[in-house]
Amino acid sequence: MVFLVMLVIAIAVVVLVMRAAAVQGGDQGGGPGGQRRPRTPRGPKPPPRIIAPDDDPDFLRELDRRTRRDDGSTSA
Repeated sequence: MVFLVMLVIAIAVVVLVMRAAAVQGGDQGGGPGGQRRPRTPRGPKPPPRIIAPDDDPDFLRELDRRTRRDDGSTSA
């Protein structure tokens, strides 16, 4: 009878330790085979995409405004 009680207590301790480890580790998706998904590296975010001036519509509009004159001619 003592053996049965000790077995139940041991199982309860193992379950509690596994739950605590899952909560602390974020539960990485360990399956029955013990395989986990590989972690993706979390480095700094890449800088925002830079638009070249010849692709920027605001820049082209401003350039066109500067090059055109009221009389329709262009500045050299």
